[in-house]
Amino acid sequence: MTRKLRVVSIFGTRPEAVKMAPVVQALARTPEIDSRVIVTAQHRQMLDQVLDLFGIRPDYDLNLMQPNQTLAQLTAAIFTHLDPVLRHLQPDWMLVQGDTTTVMAAALLGYYQRIKVGHVEAGLRSGDRWQPFPEEVNRRVASVVADLHLAPTRHSRQNLLREGVEEWRIVVTGNPVIDALNEIVRRPMPAEAGQILDRYQIGRQGRQLVLVTAHRRENFGEPLEAICCALKQLSERYKDKIQIIYPVHLNPNVQEPVYRLLDGVANIALLPPLEYLTMVHLLQAARLVLTDSGGIQEEATGLGKPTLVLRNTTERPEGVEAGVLKLVGWQTERIVAEASRLLEDENAYQAMVKAENPFGDGRAAERIVDAVLNFAEPRGR
Repeated sequence: MTRKLRVVSIFGTRPEAVKMAPVVQALARTPEIDSRVIVTAQHRQMLDQVLDLFGIRPDYDLNLMQPNQTLAQLTAAIFTHLDPVLRHLQPDWMLVQGDTTTVMAAALLGYYQRIKVGHVEAGLRSGDRWQPFPEEVNRRVASVVADLHLAPTRHSRQNLLREGVEEWRIVVTGNPVIDALNEIVRRPMPAEAGQILDRYQIGRQGRQLVLVTAHRRENFGEPLEAICCALKQLSERYKDKIQIIYPVHLNPNVQEPVYRLLDGVANIALLPPLEYLTMVHLLQAARLVLTDSGGIQEEATGLGKPTLVLRNTTERPEGVEAGVLKLVGWQTERIVAEASRLLEDENAYQAMVKAENPFGDGRAAERIVDAVLNFAEPRGR
């Protein structure tokens, strides 16, 4: 009997789990592959929600999340705990996704142990190593050691070619977030989403949902406080028109300023992190999205939802080019001005409503599995 190709998928956060779920499912139904799943649990609760949603049971759960853990402590823990698991499994391939600390550390371990590394969502670049921090450097490190670059778009492919990656190592697959999104939007609206819409009378008397997420490290401190001030001004200006829903990340650097500045403000609901299924259905119901999240930039673009990106740079220019995303940074005045324009000017709003999706057709997972199965280095190498 021909030996199966052993492929391990490694991830640790909710966004990684969302994007890897379709890939894990595709690997599991491929007869030629022995698929294993390792989670670092860099984010515990938020990761578990997605594992349950997609029915994924990890073969190894390192459970590394600790309160107030520094990046150095997390990186050291991943090296220490993942290394013996990989030595035991001896996989042919390791698949990592995106730009987290889990991705960077796992990719380096793959290199140390001469395991082939496939980098899902390869080639994203903001051009500024401090924005987003530490993701921009994490994904560059993964690119240095990757054997196979699974780029979501032609733009990402061009970034890799400019950095000297050989063309034969790059496969444009689309982004598996669209695979996941297509599966989720077909599911009925969960009770939690319906209860939120009812509780805040969204859709009644013209009340419109403004959905907000802001949690990136580069926005900690003054930027996040300025974003909160903008939300407060918008809530006062449009008190009879909008309801702001802000699921607040569990990081204390987010929780403290957000609750200090916005708790109790009319028209602003501060909620605990929402399950992915609920979040997608709220995204569908939203009039406007304000976010610094990478994944939501892709999902909002896929759903054609006008989105103001609370960052100065983005590694997803495809959404900007499609017209759905607009970079506005974190300054209060700019956020208020751009959001007000979209809430008041229907022509400006409709210009950003797009149905085209530059991030894929929902078949990225199939292409990723095919690329791994068919990978072959050119003769003479």
